[in-house]
Amino acid sequence: MDLLSELQKRKKITKEQLLDLKIEQTSRGVSIEDLILEKNILSEEELFKIKSEILDIPLKKELPETISSEVLKIFPKDVVEYYKILPFLIDKEKNILQVGMVYPDDVQGMEIIKFLARQEKLKLEIFLITLSTFKKFFPQFVKPEEELKLALEKIGKEISAKKAYVGIKVQDKISAEEAPIIKMVNVIIKEGIEGNASDIHIEPLSDKVRVRYRKDGILYTSLTFPIEILDAIVARIKILANLKIDETRLAQDGRFSMNINDKKIDFRVATYPTILGEKVSLRILDPTQSLKPLEELGFSNFNLEIVKKAIKSPYGMILITGPTGSGKTTTLYAILNKLNREGVNIITLEDPIEYFIDGINQSQIKPEIGWTFFQGLRQILRQDPNIIMIGEIRDRETLDLAINAALTGHLMLSTLHTNNAIGAIPRMIDMGADPYLIPLSLSLVINQKLARLLCPYCKEKIKPDPSVENYISQIIKELPNEAKKEVPKNFEIFKANGCKKCNFTGYSGRIGFFEILKMSDSLAKLILEKAPESDLLIQAKKEGFLTLEEDGILKVVKGLTSFEEFKRIIKEK
Repeated sequence: MDLLSELQKRKKITKEQLLDLKIEQTSRGVSIEDLILEKNILSEEELFKIKSEILDIPLKKELPETISSEVLKIFPKDVVEYYKILPFLIDKEKNILQVGMVYPDDVQGMEIIKFLARQEKLKLEIFLITLSTFKKFFPQFVKPEEELKLALEKIGKEISAKKAYVGIKVQDKISAEEAPIIKMVNVIIKEGIEGNASDIHIEPLSDKVRVRYRKDGILYTSLTFPIEILDAIVARIKILANLKIDETRLAQDGRFSMNINDKKIDFRVATYPTILGEKVSLRILDPTQSLKPLEELGFSNFNLEIVKKAIKSPYGMILITGPTGSGKTTTLYAILNKLNREGVNIITLEDPIEYFIDGINQSQIKPEIGWTFFQGLRQILRQDPNIIMIGEIRDRETLDLAINAALTGHLMLSTLHTNNAIGAIPRMIDMGADPYLIPLSLSLVINQKLARLLCPYCKEKIKPDPSVENYISQIIKELPNEAKKEVPKNFEIFKANGCKKCNFTGYSGRIGFFEILKMSDSLAKLILEKAPESDLLIQAKKEGFLTLEEDGILKVVKGLTSFEEFKRIIKEK
């Protein structure tokens, strides 16, 4: 349905308005309906009346005051919010489910509704609803778990009695340890664990507290609380992490552990003062989720062999590059786990220590007392190490020591911030490394990003657009010979669909896109000649180097991720 063209036909908008609205919709990524209402071109009532006539779907102006609990159980809040749908009634006699939609022309939203109705063996009746109707009734779907509701009710009684757990000071510490607050924090944490989240964000807004979970790299709002209990929630987490509860002006870092579902889970805590109150971020450190074998990270077969060969060497430097949140630490730990055995001495210097691994000597840097990467590395070299891992090379002094360690018979692992694998070489030179030392010390550079894996239960095979098909075919044509062996003969492209198992996102878990740059005599010669990055890339490609883009396309044709996800990741380069 082309709503704008229909509105022009009915002389509700001019041709100039049509063009302006289309341009603004593309640039801002908002709906046409939102733009029309925002600019007061039409009233909401008139706009949706016309839309109802165009779509031949009845406009529902009045809904039941309370949406039944049966409906609330069927439809997840995230689905209702994202697709702007309001399931409001189940007619048991006729076996009918009535659903209101702001955008009934949204094909994906309609498919999800049909799927949920089929699951419950119900027939569908679709109605059009206005944006204001949706906004009025949506809060009924924002319902935490039963135990959370009980905790909020208990706290609500205290607030009304002017005994609220707010403005906590040292002498009020006991307030943060009262049962309702403990229950709320436990529920927040438990939902993150059970939802396989990597991070929990507790954020103050102007009138409420928002809890968001990062799942597969994307943040989702899940819970909201009254703003009055923010201080108590923050204080409870500070107590768990042994932080100062009366210090609200400065950021603080800490960690704590909890046993959840018979598993010991570590949490890294960071508080941050904002104008509305303190924000808290919790990184969930679940060893069963994040300490993965090297073979499960997503390396292509030939790239995996290159990595395995490099880590078997008794000396040399392996650098892992990529943006924040790209899984560099996970790859480092996977390599350390592979190398961890009785006959070697492995020492690390980290900021922070994410996971504790038996048999490895791990140390946390503390710049406030002078225990920096540079100072720590100097001491590590006196500890008779075989393998050294430095969390990050941040300055020339640390880089010089790392190069020296790699040259003197140690296997050195670290991370560096660059956009691609080739970029690690000019970055090292910019930091002050002598070009002639780089080929002698650097064995391997691994650049990576994380992409979401398609849900295996609901991914759907599709016929790609000719332009997409041509693009993929061209990439495959230019792949190195070793990589071409991994392309399925009759490859298929899949899209994200959404089901209950993946919480209707269409994705479940993540996989790496990788670039592996192996040092060679030809690359060494170019480095000594101070050749530009483009020349290094040309030579690396001749030697079988696979770019992030090419590795991503391999993941697409293997059915591991969607082309849309591939575009999202590569666009961030």
